[in-house]
Amino acid sequence: MPPHAEPIPDDDGLEAAVNQAIAACDGDLRATIRALIVANDYLESEVAELMKAVSRAYMRGRFNTYSG
Repeated sequence: MPPHAEPIPDDDGLEAAVNQAIAACDGDLRATIRALIVANDYLESEVAELMKAVSRAYMRGRFNTYSG
């Protein structure tokens, strides 16, 4: 396990989400994995766009940093 990762405790909410994802794909595990990969790629692209927007705002002085 990577040093920054923490073990996930037994979580009925996580198991319910897994079961819901599988059910949404009619029990097809390959389709479930495919859907999760597509969703993850979409979220990664959204994060990248937000990071660019924040970076541009910071460079233009529109983003104030917290100095404690």
